[in-house]
Parts: sequence; C-alpha cells; structure tokens
Amino acid sequence: MAGPTDARSLNRVVNPGASFYAPLMVKSLRSKWVLAFIILVAAFSAGVWALSWQSALKGLEERGRTDLTLASDRLTRHLLRYRELAVLLAEHPDLVALLKGQGVAREATALLRSTADKTGAQSITLVDRDGRILAVSETSPDLRNPEQEPVYRALTGALGATNTTRVAENGLTRRLFTFAAPVYTGRGRAQGAVVAEVDIWLFEQNWPTTATAIYFVNDRGQVFVTNRSELVLTDRFGDEGFPSHNLQRWFGHDVWTLDGGPYLPGQALHLAVDLPVIGLTGEILLDTAPAIRVATMQAAVAAAVFLVFGAALLVLAERRRALSERLAVEAAANARLEARVAQRTQALSEANDELRQAQADLVQAGKLSALGQMSAGISHELNQPLMAIRSFADNGTEFLKRGNAEKAGTNLDRISELAGRMDRIIKNLRAFARNESEPLGKVDIVQVIDASVELSNSRLRADGVSLDWTPPPHPVFARGGEVRLGQVFVNLINNAADAMVGQDEKHIAIDLVEDGRIAVSVRDSGPGIADPDKIFEPFYSTKQVGDEGMGLGLSISYGLVQSFGGDIRGRNANGGAVFTVELEYWSEEEGK
Repeated sequence: MAGPTDARSLNRVVNPGASFYAPLMVKSLRSKWVLAFIILVAAFSAGVWALSWQSALKGLEERGRTDLTLASDRLTRHLLRYRELAVLLAEHPDLVALLKGQGVAREATALLRSTADKTGAQSITLVDRDGRILAVSETSPDLRNPEQEPVYRALTGALGATNTTRVAENGLTRRLFTFAAPVYTGRGRAQGAVVAEVDIWLFEQNWPTTATAIYFVNDRGQVFVTNRSELVLTDRFGDEGFPSHNLQRWFGHDVWTLDGGPYLPGQALHLAVDLPVIGLTGEILLDTAPAIRVATMQAAVAAAVFLVFGAALLVLAERRRALSERLAVEAAANARLEARVAQRTQALSEANDELRQAQADLVQAGKLSALGQMSAGISHELNQPLMAIRSFADNGTEFLKRGNAEKAGTNLDRISELAGRMDRIIKNLRAFARNESEPLGKVDIVQVIDASVELSNSRLRADGVSLDWTPPPHPVFARGGEVRLGQVFVNLINNAADAMVGQDEKHIAIDLVEDGRIAVSVRDSGPGIADPDKIFEPFYSTKQVGDEGMGLGLSISYGLVQSFGGDIRGRNANGGAVFTVELEYWSEEEGK
C-alpha cells in the first residue's frame, strides 16, 4: 500500500526544488498573516478602550454635574438665609429707633445677640452712616468703614455681600461671608446698615460625607469653601498651596493629573460652575480610576474574544491546508501508481476509503467555517437582550425604590421573556454544531417584526432615526423559525440605520404585503446600495475600516431566509435602499 509517506517521497524525487522552498514560503506567508491579525486585534482593542473611556467620562460628567449642582444649591440656600436675615432686621423698630437717637443700645444689642444665637450667624452689627457701631451681637475688633463693601452698598440703598477672612483672638483664620442691608429712618437716604456675618466653617462641619473633592473659589482665587481641609484658602489660580496638576483634554473633557496627597485622586475629571449670586465658582474633582479600569477590562475582553475567534479561524485554515496537502500528495501518488492498479486492488480500495473520509472531514470543516461566520450575528443577537435585561433591571430597581411594585413586576416579566429568548438562541447554536437545526414551524411574522423593532428602538432613538411600522390587526403566519427570522429583521433594521449615519434625515419604513407569498420590505432614506450584486456576499461591506461589522450580517440573513424556503432581495429606490424578504405561508397540513 502506498501511504502518505511514500507519496511525499515520490513528490520530493520528482520536484526537489518545490519540496524545499514550499514550506518556507508557507511559513513566511503564515507569519505575515499572524502579524497582521495581531495588529488588527491591537487596533480593535484600542478602539474599544477609547469608546469605553469616552462613555465612562460622559457618565462621570453627568454624575459630577449633579453632585456639584446639589452642593452649590445647598451652599447658596445657606448663605442667602443671612441676606434675608439682614433685610428683615433692617425694618425692626428697635434698630430704626436707635438710629434716630430714640432707642436703647442695650435692647438693640440684646435683639442682635438673640437673633445671632437662633440663626447661627457669626455676628450681626448695626452701624450708622459714619461707620460707628451702635449695636453688635459680639465684640469685634473690626470697626467697619462705610467706604468699604458691603456696608458702603447698604448705605447707598443696595444689598451688599462679600467674603472675607479674619484672624480671631485664638490665632485661627476665620472665613466669613458678609451681607449688609440698608436701614431707613424715613424718607431720603439710608441712615445705617445691618451687617450679618456667617462663619463658613460651621457650614463645612455639616457637609454630607463624600469621597469627591468639591470646593468653591472666590474672585481672588482663594478656595473659600471646601470639603477638603487641606485646600482651605489655597490659591486656586496662582497654584500657591493648591495641588500641582497637568491638564489633558479627552473627548472635550478636562482631565487633571494631580499631585495632591492621599486624599485627592491621582487623575480626576474637573468640572466647574459659576455662582454669580454669591460671587463664587464651584469646582469638583472626580476620580477617573474606576472609569479607566472599566475601559481596560472591556478592551481586554474584546481582545480575548477577537483572539479566540481568530484562533478558531486559524485552526480551521490549518486543517484545510493540511487536508489539501494530503489530497494533493495522494493524487500524485495515485497517478504514479496507475500501472500497479491490477496488483494493488486492495490497497487502492483502502486508499479510496481514506479519500472518502478526508472528503467528509472537508465537509465538516466547511460547516465549522460557517459556524465561525455565524458567530458574529449570534453574539450581536445575544448582546441586544442582555442590554435590554440590564435596562429593565435598572428600571425595576428604580420602581421598587418608588414603591411601584406593579411596574417593577412588569419589568421582571420582560426580563424573564428576554432570558427565555436568549435560551432559545443558545439552543439553536448548539443544535447547529450537532448537525441539528431549529425546526421549521408556524411563526407569526407580525410578532417577530414587533420584537425586532422593540430590540432596535434604543439604538434608533440614540441615532435620531424615525421608524414607520403599522402592523396589521391580525396575525400573519409564515413558515420559518422565530429566532432566526428575528435575527434577519434586526440585521436589516441595523444595516438601514448604519447606512444613514451622518445624514440629517433618517427614516425607516417597514411594510407587510399579503399576496401569493408574504412580502416584508425594509426601506431606508440612505444613499442606496453601491453594488447590489455583491450585497449578500460574505465579508462584503461598505463601512470604513474601523467601523463595527465584518460584512456578515446580510450574508447570514440570506442563508437564514433561504433555509425557510424564502427569498431576500436588495435594490435601490428613490432616496434609499429597499430589502424585501419573501416567505411561504404556513400550511396547516405541515403541522399534522
């Protein structure tokens, strides 16, 4: 019997040059493909990392804007209470009488002390137009000058406000926010002012505990209010005492690299908001480390998936190459051994058996290759219910927090339905691998289209795409598989949305016509099909390099529709492309 070894020996004898150089050429070509694939994986993971990092920064900014707004509102409401206090005291009869020279200073002082004790003000002072203190809630070495703000504004009839620092008797520096309101004793100019001061330190002691650094800067560049004691009165603009930082711009966001000690993040997203009512600027530093970890993890997962997919393709290609070499060697050996056919009938029969087995292996390898092509569509189909389950779970949690158990239960039912659908998809994938397939059955095509539209709604809304679909009032039963038909229509809707990226007008219309066969058309307002003859070929795509998709969606859809005995066509229409899926009606005879 002439085995593979004998055939290879004959081949080396006949063509020694080819036997020497061929392995080197194959090895060189294989190395180039492996290198190109590694570069592609690196570029793909970098793109995933960038998209994840951009998404994480956007979410971090939304949360930070909310936290900064809440802190700003809380500070503003706290400070404006003392402005209103000064306005109310400016009309008190005891203070007005004292300015007229008719009141008693002791009574006015008692009033101011009582009010300061009840409101938490640092001090409340009554001054006349010459800057003399007529009554004060506490002894203060700072005799206010009417030429200075905010008293000067109050004596001219306006509301005054400012922020100052003062060294107390114990040597500590107090940060005071001052409001002044005019006091009128009759017609004409204000004869005095009520000055209310509030100590910022007391506000900071009641600040809710948070790991995020928030601070408010005055017009002199000082950090005047903050939940980080190490930042108090540091110079934000001049960087004196303020943590050193380098600014980077990521997707329109300010990201600081900080050197601020253990209580500030090493890298943070910086946000700011102006507060003209109190004359401060609110700023927040949000730690970006969790966002970077998430982006890195997602990029690693994407690279791992890509590598596994590529390894599977490489194994299949290697098996096909080995099989081709084996068939070629055996063919050469058989050509050389034709003269010995009569004497080696038994050996030839055994060789034919091996050839049939090799052909069966080639068929199985082709099936595995098809399974590799289908994996892109299957993973895409599984990702959609996963995202929907996450959305329904988040909404259900929110409804439970609000006490709306009925809507939370509805979301749980939807999650159960989506989990069941994912189970069917996985069963179909296992069945395909075992040379089994989803049995054809009675499918309501209206329900399948409804489900496909529902799965695509979130993506269409995000891209600003309008969808026109008016289902008939009755079910329309077709011959096919529910899960695979759903995949076909999801692919068509997503391809239509992809075709309209960058356009101002984005519209998709789905129509169902009941005639000799069921015809479902998906029409978009995109640029149309560049080459309709190649649209269903595997790996054919009009997308730019780096975009999502490998050109398998329409090819997979074509195969699925053909397996149902149907047909799918693509053509250009006025103002876009139209894909039409034709299916056979379900016959009740088939169900018997």
